[in-house]
Amino acid sequence: MQASIAVDLQPIVQYLLRIGDTCLIHAQRISEWSGHAPILEEDIAMSNMALDLIGQSRAVLTLAGQLEGRGHDEDQLAFLRQEKDYRNLTMVELPRGDFAFTVVRNAMMATLMKLLWERLHESSNAELAAIAGKAVKEARYHQQHAADWVVRLGDSTDEARQRIEKALRELWLYVPELFESDAIDEAASAAGIGPRWTDLQAKWLEEMDAILGEATLQRPDDAAFRSTGKRGVHSEHMGYILAEMQYLQRAYPGGVW
Repeated sequence: MQASIAVDLQPIVQYLLRIGDTCLIHAQRISEWSGHAPILEEDIAMSNMALDLIGQSRAVLTLAGQLEGRGHDEDQLAFLRQEKDYRNLTMVELPRGDFAFTVVRNAMMATLMKLLWERLHESSNAELAAIAGKAVKEARYHQQHAADWVVRLGDSTDEARQRIEKALRELWLYVPELFESDAIDEAASAAGIGPRWTDLQAKWLEEMDAILGEATLQRPDDAAFRSTGKRGVHSEHMGYILAEMQYLQRAYPGGVW
């Protein structure tokens, strides 16, 4: 069985891991709809969005490995870390839920990532800026696709509306984590690598309010609860995701197709 790697979690590397890990784990959750979406067109769309996120994660994790300087490639960082060394947002590791839960989460995350990629396109790191230039186009599509479904379900049948209101309440508990800034954000901002995530909050709320308004939905009140996935303290769901993701690489070290 392949042992876990030790990662040098310097601030800039952690900043990149927050992006790469969030894309990676979100892709894993979205991919769970492959073969299970309510209509064939949506089955294909979900699979394609998951592939977009995996591509974004690969690029960012490769860069993180280069900056870390320990020779870790994208596969090692994706599959051979311990749970505490992942830096993804807690929101993306929550179980798949129903279709309403998925489209609300997709809208929230795509809006965040679109705004983040737009700022990262101006990064002092030329490679990260180039990654962002491609990724932002994908994120814009993801946002529009999810927003269309939020509107469609929010202004639909009683059951559809009840489901999407329930999803919105459940997911809004995890929103504060998106915009908490710390020393890692400050280091990235000072180096010109990328923005503090708190700097994205006002625009994110503006765009989410526009989506919710069109869907005739109300933004939930903020809660005192704070999730901590960005700091490596995850929900009980994370271990199950990693067990599935990591099995092949750990059971057959270095295996290739």
